[in-house]
Amino acid sequence: MDTSTIKALIEAMAASDLSELEFREDGWTLRLSRRGGALPPLAAASPTGAMPSEPTSAVADNELLSPLAGIVHLSPSPGEPPFVAVGQVVEAGQPVCLIEAMKMFNTVTAEQHGTVTGVLVDTGAEVEAGQPLLRIG
Repeated sequence: MDTSTIKALIEAMAASDLSELEFREDGWTLRLSRRGGALPPLAAASPTGAMPSEPTSAVADNELLSPLAGIVHLSPSPGEPPFVAVGQVVEAGQPVCLIEAMKMFNTVTAEQHGTVTGVLVDTGAEVEAGQPLLRIG
């Protein structure tokens, strides 16, 4: 079972209302289970006070969510500087952190161009799939 299969299964479960999923392939078994019910929606709009029809010059911050459960690493390896910091401009596809799951490191990349306005987790913290990691505006 390769990482692309695991990621696809996690994404499929996140997009559904399933509470459990079990997949077997080549002698491997992967069981995904949600704790405490449904996960938060993948994208949440924050109230800005502006009416949808009003033009606005401010870009709302978007939260980058963890694609899977695991341990977050904000730098490529211990002792190295973090991938990103508050105030840093990032490009879509740029690595912003790693999630360690099942002894595999999964690179999380920025989904859009913008400025990092908040780092919402600490290195070594356990995160759940769908948990906000960063804010990018």
